[in-house]
Amino acid sequence: MKNMVWFLIGVIGGFVAAHFMNKDPRGHDILAEVDARINGFTALIGDAYRAQEARLTEPEDH
Repeated sequence: MKNMVWFLIGVIGGFVAAHFMNKDPRGHDILAEVDARINGFTALIGDAYRAQEARLTEPEDH
């Protein structure tokens, strides 16, 4: 239970820090860059998943 409390304190602290960082123009730019990298990574993973799913579900030629 003690670990859960520390985890929640960390998550809440991270949100507060990100909020204050977003108010500063330099911080806003940094957060926008991080967001763009995360979106690029998730798009890459999604494309790979869909390609693998398509490869596995297509009928096999015998």
